[in-house]
Amino acid sequence: MNLPSFEYELSQREDGVTRIYDRLRKKFVALTPEEWVRQHFVNYLISERGYPGGLMANEVSLKLNSTARRCDTLVYSRTGKPVAVIEYKAPSIAVTQAVFDQIARYNSVIGAAYLMVSNGLSHYCCRYDEKSEGYVFLRDIPRYEEL
Repeated sequence: MNLPSFEYELSQREDGVTRIYDRLRKKFVALTPEEWVRQHFVNYLISERGYPGGLMANEVSLKLNSTARRCDTLVYSRTGKPVAVIEYKAPSIAVTQAVFDQIARYNSVIGAAYLMVSNGLSHYCCRYDEKSEGYVFLRDIPRYEEL
């Protein structure tokens, strides 16, 4: 992982499934490789980049072409408007154009200015540019106050 470590809480269910506590959803969820990345990235945003946990949500439902979907994490402005959509992949999954196509489709419904993608090893952020009607990649993940 290319993210800072943090203190997390694990639990083991009777069926043997390991679960990790999700501080945004305030409950234990199945610990998958993608969930491991999500928990580390959310912690990074909160502890290192100043994102308020109260303005973030995991597994947000949306409707895309009359199909129910879920985006991994949404970040909201202080006025409640979505400002960033985040997509996670397991470390074994490469971040490809197809991943950006997926998050851009979600954003066509959400309308956030920023898109972020992480597989725990590589992290990308881009901002929608109204003039060019396209996305501009940033050198780093912006601090919350820069959104």
